[in-house]
Amino acid sequence: MSQYYMFMMKYIAAALLMALLHIGCRTTRTTGNYQEPHRPQLHFSPPAKWMNDPNGLVYYAGEYHLFYQYYPGDIVWGPMHWGHAVSSDLLHWEHLPVALAPDTLGYIFSGSAVVDVDNTSGFQTGSEPPLVAMFTYHDMAGEKASRNDFQYQGIAFSNDKGRTWTKYKGNPVIPNTEGLKDFRDTKVFWYAAEKRWAMVLAVKDHLRFYSSKDLKNWTETGRFGPLANSPGFPWECPDLFELPVEGSTEKRWTLLLSLGSGGPNGGSGTLYFTGQFDGKKFQSDSPNGPLRWLDYGKDNYAGVTWNNVPDGRRLFIGWMSNWQYAQKVPTQTWRSAMTLPRELTLQRTADGVKLVQQPVREFAGLKNRTLQQQPNAAPWVLAEKFRQPLSAEIEFVLPENGQVAPFGFQLNNQDNEVLQIGYDAAKKEVFIDRTRSGMSDFSEHFAGRHTAPYTAVNGRIKFRVIADVSSVELFVDNGLLAMTETFFPNKPFNEYRLFGQGRPPGISKYEVESLNSVWK
Repeated sequence: MSQYYMFMMKYIAAALLMALLHIGCRTTRTTGNYQEPHRPQLHFSPPAKWMNDPNGLVYYAGEYHLFYQYYPGDIVWGPMHWGHAVSSDLLHWEHLPVALAPDTLGYIFSGSAVVDVDNTSGFQTGSEPPLVAMFTYHDMAGEKASRNDFQYQGIAFSNDKGRTWTKYKGNPVIPNTEGLKDFRDTKVFWYAAEKRWAMVLAVKDHLRFYSSKDLKNWTETGRFGPLANSPGFPWECPDLFELPVEGSTEKRWTLLLSLGSGGPNGGSGTLYFTGQFDGKKFQSDSPNGPLRWLDYGKDNYAGVTWNNVPDGRRLFIGWMSNWQYAQKVPTQTWRSAMTLPRELTLQRTADGVKLVQQPVREFAGLKNRTLQQQPNAAPWVLAEKFRQPLSAEIEFVLPENGQVAPFGFQLNNQDNEVLQIGYDAAKKEVFIDRTRSGMSDFSEHFAGRHTAPYTAVNGRIKFRVIADVSSVELFVDNGLLAMTETFFPNKPFNEYRLFGQGRPPGISKYEVESLNSVWK
């Protein structure tokens, strides 16, 4: 049986399964009950089956579009499609039919989408401007035949606000003429200074920039990398955007770069660089300086930002997993979730311009009720019961001599499983410890105490902790540092408390709130 025939048989089977999945999900917000063990209640996850990277993030006509790498045939990675959902508030999502499915050119790998306001592509057929998606084709038959030219770039367009998509007959628009083994993950955006489209994609150990007037014909304009201090490969899922530096008239371009290995606590992770972009190439402020990670946790990868957001915000979402164990985590009908959508800003610090991130402002609407606003007289033995996801904001004040045992906030259950989020002043590091957080025998890379270097400023450190059923997102000092981790307790965490030994730090702010599910 030929490889092509085998591919087509698998594709047809997947297409039939997609048709079944589409029944009942065209008009309803959810499919399935979203109450399975470990199913997130605050975060986006697919109705069923496998999901990884966010793709095609674009805002149009009151809707945030979220496409994502999706395999409707199993809960492990397989022939990649683009799943699709839309939201008016970035929190409550309506599942839509699969947008893009494999064809004879290959699987549909990661990419981006834009609103072609001026119809530069010529795809418009009615009064609405077309949405145009650019993505990587992956020819699995070519890979299995040991060729190196099995990835190339294609486009598709929609004239009905993203509900149906037509692939361009001239695909691929960027063929792989050099035989590049890793040649993927396009991010397209409008470069207003020259009134043309710009695009960045990843090529193994460096990035390439391209320019186009019509989204069909592309010319390479520059490269970034390789880096002498790159911690891992392959390079994946780049993004590039301009942001003002808070409190000034200064602007900087920010480049996101995901790495399949070499993350700050092992496995996959995402770096960022600030610098300048002239429409052709990116120049980093510190190309050989210390690496800056977007997120120091184990579970925030391949994140990118939305195009065309109307109020100028730069909004980000990431895949909440790690390639070390993503296909092994103990969920049964679905796999993976996205991080909360975050707003990205730039702030000048003593260590230069840094990327700052916080949950989008819409997140405040999920508040259910305040569980506690002041700690008890003996807060270090505090214990409170809760049933829903929660948000906690705590500001710790260190002793004047700075000497204090590790301290922080933790989640518990009746099986004595515990997840700790804390600060070690002696080591100057923030940590999330999931060593005893529940199931971990599915991977040797899962359990552990994961850290991020951080020095408390002026003897204070502020935590914002958002805990869902199976994940925690930590934002330190209003988002100067972020850590994201998943966990799988045998019974739900239903108790929170502070922890520490000896003389604890003081507390100047303490507020814990329960949160409503976005799926009910």
